[in-house]
Amino acid sequence: MKIGSAGTLESNDALVTVQEGVGIVVSIDSIVDAFFHDRIEAEVRGELARMKKQNVHVTIQDKGALDFTLRARVRTAIERMEGSQ
Repeated sequence: MKIGSAGTLESNDALVTVQEGVGIVVSIDSIVDAFFHDRIEAEVRGELARMKKQNVHVTIQDKGALDFTLRARVRTAIERMEGSQ
């Protein structure tokens, strides 16, 4: 099973882990979950749609990352997953 990750658990960042799966599944653990859960999920799903990914499971450990950081982490994690052996 291919897995890729990007990011850190530092403040204002997010650790994103992706792996091949069936359908899109997004799991979010965030310090701002009560306020921004829907926004975080929308950013992740939006980036997956831009990359035309339909079968991936994404785990987000968010420490207050901004939208552009989340998108970059998702993109990098996908690229690393696809490059893994």
